[in-house]
Amino acid sequence: MKITLALGGGGARGNSHLGVIRRLEREGFEISAIAGTSFGGIVAILYAAGYPINEIENIFSRVDQKRLYGRERTEGPSLMGLMGVRSWLDQVVGERTFDDLKIPCAVTAVDMHSGREVILSKGRLKDVLLATIAVPGIFPAFYADGLELVDGGVLDPVPVSVARSLKPNLPVVAVVLSQPLEAPLKRMPMPAPPKIPFLLWSRIVQSRFAQVFDNYMRSVEIGGRQMTELRLKLDAPDVIIRPSVEHIDLLDLVDVREVAQLGDQAVEAELSNLVKLMPLTERIRRNFIKVRT
Repeated sequence: MKITLALGGGGARGNSHLGVIRRLEREGFEISAIAGTSFGGIVAILYAAGYPINEIENIFSRVDQKRLYGRERTEGPSLMGLMGVRSWLDQVVGERTFDDLKIPCAVTAVDMHSGREVILSKGRLKDVLLATIAVPGIFPAFYADGLELVDGGVLDPVPVSVARSLKPNLPVVAVVLSQPLEAPLKRMPMPAPPKIPFLLWSRIVQSRFAQVFDNYMRSVEIGGRQMTELRLKLDAPDVIIRPSVEHIDLLDLVDVREVAQLGDQAVEAELSNLVKLMPLTERIRRNFIKVRT
C-alpha cells in the first residue's frame, strides 16, 4: 500500500519518526513520497536519499549530541550555534542535491522578511537542512537568495499540504510531535550553550533571564499547538500518528532507540485506521494471515 508521509518538527522528539517509518514498512506500507520540517525534514531527506531506517537510527545513535551546537564567528545572532551540525551534515549528505534522492521529497522553512512559507525541493541538501532546523532565537537563520530562512514549523508544524502535493493521488499519513491543546504545559529549561562554565551557567539559570526565557518558550508552545491543530483541520491528513513524546524537550540528550520505539507504539495505536487505507483485497489478505497465525 503506497502512502505519502508528513513528518512534524520537535527536536529530539523527532527520533520517534524512525520507529514510525520502520513499523509502517513492517506493516506493508510503501512510502512513495515524504515531506518534513525541522527534525522531520532531516529524517525525510535521509530516508528519501535511500538510507535504510535502521542505518539512520545507527547514524543518529553515533552522534555526540553534546558537540552539535558549537558556535562559529560567522553565524548570526542566536543562543546556540550549528558548527557541529554542519560537520555532521558534511558526513551524511555531503554535496548531494535533491536530484540524488530516490523518492519525491520536500521540506519547509519560513522567510523572516516576508513571513511566508518556503517549500524547499531543489538545491544542496545540506543547505536546505540548515534552513529547516533553524529554530528562531535558538539557532542562526540560514541566508540564501535574499531570504532569511528559519524553521518551517513556525507556520506549518506538520507539512501535510506539501506532502499531498508530491503525490496527490496517495493518502497522507501525518506524524505529529506536539501535544494536544488540553495537555498541561511543562517548564522550558534554557539549553546550555557550549563552553560556558557550570557555575556561571547555574547562576544564569537561576536569574530573571531564565524565567523570561521559560515564559517565552511556553508561549511559543501554546501558539505552536494552536497552529498545529488549525493546520490539521484546514488540510486534514488521512491518518494522524501522535507518538507519546511529551516528556522530551527540544534539545534533550536522548537514547535514540528508546525514542524510536515510541514511534512504533504510536503506529500500533493507529493500526486499525491505517489498515482502512488499504484496498479491500489487502485487508482480507491481512485478516487471513492473522487468523492463520
